[in-house]
Amino acid sequence: MTAAGGTSAGRDLAQDLADLREEVVLPGVPSLGRLYARGAASSGRLALARRLGRGPVDLPEVAYLVAGVQPDAAHLTAYQHLLGETASDVLPAGFVHVLAFPVATAVMARPDFPLPLAGLVHLANEVTQHVPLRLGQAVDVRAWAQGLAAHRTGTTVELVTEVRLAGAARELGEGPVAWRGVSTYLAKGTHLVRAGGADGGETPGEARPAFVPPVPTARWELDAGTGRRYAAVSGDRNPIHLSAVSAKALGFPRAIAHGMYTAARALATVGAERGDAFTWSVEFAKPVLLPGSVAVRVAADGEPGDGFTYAGWHARTGKVHLTGSVRPL
Repeated sequence: MTAAGGTSAGRDLAQDLADLREEVVLPGVPSLGRLYARGAASSGRLALARRLGRGPVDLPEVAYLVAGVQPDAAHLTAYQHLLGETASDVLPAGFVHVLAFPVATAVMARPDFPLPLAGLVHLANEVTQHVPLRLGQAVDVRAWAQGLAAHRTGTTVELVTEVRLAGAARELGEGPVAWRGVSTYLAKGTHLVRAGGADGGETPGEARPAFVPPVPTARWELDAGTGRRYAAVSGDRNPIHLSAVSAKALGFPRAIAHGMYTAARALATVGAERGDAFTWSVEFAKPVLLPGSVAVRVAADGEPGDGFTYAGWHARTGKVHLTGSVRPL
C-alpha cells in the first residue's frame, strides 16, 4: 500500500476538494494524550454502533487548522540527538511530522470519523518538502482526511497535513505549502468500501513482492526503551510502543518501535545529501519488536542526483520492516 501521490492533476483536484471543506480553527496544538483518550471512547461507541447496524460511513468534510505553531529549541535538539540528525536550525522533515501529527490525529479522534482510532495500522507515509523550515519561524498547520479505500483486510484512509509559514500579512492557512505529508492508515476488519472501489479498479493493498535482503550498510540495535525515548520527543505515547506489558494487553508479544522512528532514522542517515526540496516516502511491513536488531541499507539509487533508497529488515530472519526512498524535487 502506498501513500497518496498520483498525477499533478490528481493532486490539484484533491487540493480543490480539500479547499471546499469546512475549516475549524483550533486554539492550539491539541494534546495527543487527550486525543487518544477521546479516540478510545469514540472507538468503543463506533464498535457498538456497528453491531447495531449504524455509525458513520463517510469521512467528515472538515479541515483542522492551528495557526502560529512555534517550534521549541529544546524539543528540536532532543529530536536531533535521538534520531542522529545534524545540529542545525533547519527542522528535519521528520520533526515537522512530529509538530503536525496531533492536528491530523484530532481529525481521527472526531466522533463522526468512520474508522476506529484505536487499532489503526500505519501502512505508509509520503512527505513532500518544498522549502526547508527553520527554528524561529512560526507555521500554520492544516489537516484533513480523504480517500477511503478498500483493502483486503479492511479499509484504508489518508490523513493529509500541510504546513505553511505563518504570516500576519496574509490569510490564515494560505500561502505556498512548505511541507506536505500524507499518512495512510488501515482499519483492520472494518469494511466500508466494496472491493475494487467505486470505479471497479484493483483493490488496494495487494500483497507485496517478495523481499530479498540486500547487502546492509548498517545495523541498528534497538533496546527495550527505544519506544519510550521516541514517545518523549514525538508525543506519541501509544501503549504498544511503551512496554511489553502494555503492548501485550493490545495483542503484541512485546513493545514495537514507532514506524516513523525507523523512517526518520533512515532519513537522518541520508543527511544533507537529501537537499532542501525532496520527497520522502516509506512503506511499513512487519513491526520491529523491542528489543530487536534491524539490518539496514541506505544507498544512492542509480545515477548521482537520483536520490536514495532504504530498507530495514530483521537481521536474522530477513523479514522486511520498512522500505522507502528520498528523491530530490
